[in-house]
Amino acid sequence: MSSISLFDTTPPAPTAQADVAIYDPPMCCSTGLCGPAIDQTLLDTNELVVTLKARGLRVERYQMASAPQAFIGNAEVMRLVRAHNMDALPITAVRGTVIKSGGYPTVVEIEKALEGVPA
Repeated sequence: MSSISLFDTTPPAPTAQADVAIYDPPMCCSTGLCGPAIDQTLLDTNELVVTLKARGLRVERYQMASAPQAFIGNAEVMRLVRAHNMDALPITAVRGTVIKSGGYPTVVEIEKALEGVPA
């Protein structure tokens, strides 16, 4: 039986790649849907995520502070962040391929990208 240490720096075992990965800018919570004034763009993005998951797609959202390995693990995402800093975010990848940077995608953009990227 193996033990787990709080100081273990071994990276976690790789997981299956998400169909859609959204690399968010820093926000106060995981969806940005908090506080007294909710940003309509973030509300639309949350609805997009729910819609895609309902279609059986695996959708992940990452923030740099809470999931830095997700950013580091995608070379194109890191290239965009290094080149454009926070202006690059949000970044959306479909099956590992970046399809949009600097804004959240629409359902149509995701569907078009899913058609062109093999599962």
